[in-house]
Amino acid sequence: MTTGEKIIQECRDLIELLPSQALLAARQKHPGLRGLAVFPVYAPPEVIHAAGLMPLGLFGAGGKLETTQADSRFQSFICSIAKSTLELFLCGDLSPENGFEGAVFSSICDVARNLSSVVSRNAPDFYIEYLHLPQNAATEAARDYTRREFHRFRANLAHAIGRPITDEAIAESIKLYNRLRELVSELYEHRRVRPGTIRTADLFAVVMAGTFMMPEDFIPMIEALLAELRTCVPVQRDSVNVVLEGAFCEAPPIDLIDSIESAGCQIMDDDLAIGWRLFSRDVPATGDPVANLADAYLTSSAYTSVRHNNGQPRTKGLLQRVHDSHADAVILASAKFCEPALLDYVLFRRTLDEHDIPHLKIEFEEKMWTFERLRNEIETFTESLLFD
Repeated sequence: MTTGEKIIQECRDLIELLPSQALLAARQKHPGLRGLAVFPVYAPPEVIHAAGLMPLGLFGAGGKLETTQADSRFQSFICSIAKSTLELFLCGDLSPENGFEGAVFSSICDVARNLSSVVSRNAPDFYIEYLHLPQNAATEAARDYTRREFHRFRANLAHAIGRPITDEAIAESIKLYNRLRELVSELYEHRRVRPGTIRTADLFAVVMAGTFMMPEDFIPMIEALLAELRTCVPVQRDSVNVVLEGAFCEAPPIDLIDSIESAGCQIMDDDLAIGWRLFSRDVPATGDPVANLADAYLTSSAYTSVRHNNGQPRTKGLLQRVHDSHADAVILASAKFCEPALLDYVLFRRTLDEHDIPHLKIEFEEKMWTFERLRNEIETFTESLLFD
């Protein structure tokens, strides 16, 4: 097994862990480390890291827990990530005893907003923060508002842990995460330029694993993986180049991504775990680092269905992603009952039809265990394009 294969397998193993287990694994290198869970899509991990905590991606529990307690507190038509996230709190996995200081939620949808309140009621002694991100990011007032909100988050977190979070510490964390985002961007660019050297299921595992690790541990891994990938010979196969869109919040089962690829699709770009690689350029580490993070969110964020009015229609962003990746089609894959994705689907479908770009709509949820029907559907879609 090569170094790259070992890294990928380690990442695949890591994303199968519960949050408490991932934090325990990180403690092997960082004794006494405590964590703060970060619900998708975005909250500034730099501030959390500068506080001496591990920012840990909170993407629900996948199929690793039965949501028996959470089901009694939610309607049936709620996305599975909300249910399994609440279950993690109710079963005690996300608890101070397991090393967690709390969790931060941000503006995604009504479900995420209400989830933070439900968690607060069921974990009254736990630090729960809700980051109110601007709904209209293009206004003049959005800059001052977002800066104040990020400063409020720092002050509240510092109060919760009982120690200050200095500008110097945040600046150093910004440098680390700038490097991390740069490497992930290089990995995505490598997949785009040399498809066939890394499967998207493996790429997804690596990016997701980075949200379960300290950045200083993840950076050397991805550097080593990139170094090996640059020497790999691409595996050639008949396939349709596609963009995978719609999984910005709830991560699909990795077997679903495997199924998409095995059905004849070469995924050229995606919005998986987009919040952890949101910025298109480095965040300045000089001056007021918290204000710099807020400004970066407003001015250099990738488009996503949970951001409103960031300077261009989201449909334009999707078309640009298709163009840049030389994709032939789009697979719109969203979590079941995900309102932002379903609302955007109407706009995306209309725009893709106007530009004669083939597209396929599929849905997933955390506890999917069979993918044969979806694979047959994707194979039919792929063959219609290959043999048209």
